[in-house]
Amino acid sequence: MIVGVPREIKPGEQRVALAPAGARALAEAGHRVVVERAAGSGSGIRDEEYAAVGAELAGVEDVWVRAELILKVKEPLETEYPRLRAGQVLFTYLHLAPAPALAGALRRTGVIGIAYETVQREDGSLPLLTPMSEVAGRLSVQEGAFYLGRAHGGRGILLSGVPGVPRGNVVVLGAGTAGINAARVAVGLGADVSILDVNLDRLRAVDDLFRGQAVTLVSNSFNIAQVVRRADLLIGAVLVAGARAPRLVPRELVRQMKEGAVVVDIAVDQGGCVETIRPTTLLDPVYKQDGVVHYGVANMPALVPRTSTFALTNATLPYALELAAKGAQAATREHPALGRGVNVWRGKIVHPVVAQALGETATPLEACR
Repeated sequence: MIVGVPREIKPGEQRVALAPAGARALAEAGHRVVVERAAGSGSGIRDEEYAAVGAELAGVEDVWVRAELILKVKEPLETEYPRLRAGQVLFTYLHLAPAPALAGALRRTGVIGIAYETVQREDGSLPLLTPMSEVAGRLSVQEGAFYLGRAHGGRGILLSGVPGVPRGNVVVLGAGTAGINAARVAVGLGADVSILDVNLDRLRAVDDLFRGQAVTLVSNSFNIAQVVRRADLLIGAVLVAGARAPRLVPRELVRQMKEGAVVVDIAVDQGGCVETIRPTTLLDPVYKQDGVVHYGVANMPALVPRTSTFALTNATLPYALELAAKGAQAATREHPALGRGVNVWRGKIVHPVVAQALGETATPLEACR
């Protein structure tokens, strides 16, 4: 199979979907890998490194025209829609629930769209979302701490405090992978940390993990209102696989937050769990509303593209090898986790949660193949 790796064009996006080790693995398995020139430059990967492992370098048009399987990091942008074609397999983060225009474009072009974020094992884990959630969770506190600086519009709070001065207060909504990684960094900095979730078993695990260094609370409207009002830094880390993120923090509650508090909503690419959040870019990451600094970067791991590129390749490569070796039809049939990743199949929305979010009726994958 011909596997194409285009350069990402989303503003500020510096990751690439395949590291040289992945290109070598695909080439050794007998596939042809076509990488757009300079696709890896943002991650510090030179064209010569791809060439050395058997990949072919090409222009953007050649990559899209020749590839049967496209590996990307982020969803196609509008300028890329015309390059998609019927039957082509697109393997990337899609986040279709809050993006009806993108979903419509994928349907019209007839591609097979498999989303990293909905590839799901039997135990409910999301192996291709996990590495970027780890990165985004850790970055959320790093970035939040930066924007708490007075020069950047924040309250002027040092999260660790100093002797005789209280620590900053960090609230994390969601105790999944991103939330736990955010709490890990916040606790490491010495902040006063609260983490909320609806799952009591998960909260027990968090309590064991942090050994009393973070307060665990059941996520409900009362508790959320209590902790958000006193937060210096609010991290939104709520995930429902494939669905739009639930709105947990209404605009009225944001108005009650401290002047100069910071909101970092990791869930912004799924619509966000804070009502006042909207997507921003790494080139223009924040805005202030109701006196609160909002950080809504939808591709936060692109801030550390080299780490993110290698972490992503480690996770996606086994699935890419399956798709390249067997084709989408056989690979998704033999590997249920990969089958759950299918969002769009030749004009049909097949993922039930995505379809529900878009107000559509899902077509069973079995009826499409």
